[in-house]
Amino acid sequence: MMMQRRALLGALALPFLANSGLAQGWPDRPVRLVVPYAAGGPTDTVARLLAERLSADLPQRVVVENRAGGGALIGTEAVARAPKDGTTLLFTTVVHAVHRALHGQRLSFDPAADFAPVALVGVVPQVIMVPPSSPVRDMPGLLDFLRAAPRAYGSSGAGGSSHLGVELLKSMTGVQAEHIPYRGTAPAVVDLMAGRIALVMDSVATGAALVRGGALRGIATTGPRRSSALPDLPTVAETVPGFAATTWNAVLAPAGTPEPILAAISAAITAALGDAALQARLVELGVEVPAAAERNRAAAARFVAEETAKWEKLIAEAGIRAE
Repeated sequence: MMMQRRALLGALALPFLANSGLAQGWPDRPVRLVVPYAAGGPTDTVARLLAERLSADLPQRVVVENRAGGGALIGTEAVARAPKDGTTLLFTTVVHAVHRALHGQRLSFDPAADFAPVALVGVVPQVIMVPPSSPVRDMPGLLDFLRAAPRAYGSSGAGGSSHLGVELLKSMTGVQAEHIPYRGTAPAVVDLMAGRIALVMDSVATGAALVRGGALRGIATTGPRRSSALPDLPTVAETVPGFAATTWNAVLAPAGTPEPILAAISAAITAALGDAALQARLVELGVEVPAAAERNRAAAARFVAEETAKWEKLIAEAGIRAE
């Protein structure tokens, strides 16, 4: 079975390699998939699942390398400066779309000009959660609650998806809530359980278990469709049309990587994500894998560009600054 999968992948990649004149093809060496976060988190978990599948399909191993720190800047910069040969790739999130708006001229790289999107791996909706003791039970009730009196919400820090999602809700509805940044969503959730803040918006990858276990009450998820991880919850968009605030996972290569190599990488990831077992595992983690036509290079480039424009506009309008 493994030999058949390798043969299939080789057949998919062959036109790209033949047209490129690369006698040895891609990859002819192990590939580093750089995750700009610490090991063990949801992004790292998804990256390792993908790397495992790719390693089974390709003639070389794909190895995850965690380069955490600086709000994902350290790992991202490392890939921007890496050789342009397909051996070092970035496995990133929505944070890539906000680097420029948050850090401006302090950046040592350009998130758009220095990277070539290769594939969109998955989209991860968030879930709005309140304490079990809260009177809030649905989105209309949450909006009324926030309008009735000053409230506070917690996030993983300025510019994170849990922060930007609530700021987007505020901008689209006119409600107000004070932002309390934490060092990660875990301590924010602790204060939420204790009733010290009114709500937290967190990735379904970590929040779904809290909701299903009854530790917190889920109000709504933030994707364009209901989440497979919490299918009984409505979306925010069912109350606030057009609302969407997700995080996501995408693979990027250093800009200037030869087109045939980019095409071969994209083909390999597309084939890997077509594996039913991998898809099932990602669904368990709350990751929604796009259809093949929505995760290729062109679609990934459009998606990242649209996310960048959306969040840069919000950051400017809300006056958000990096911590």
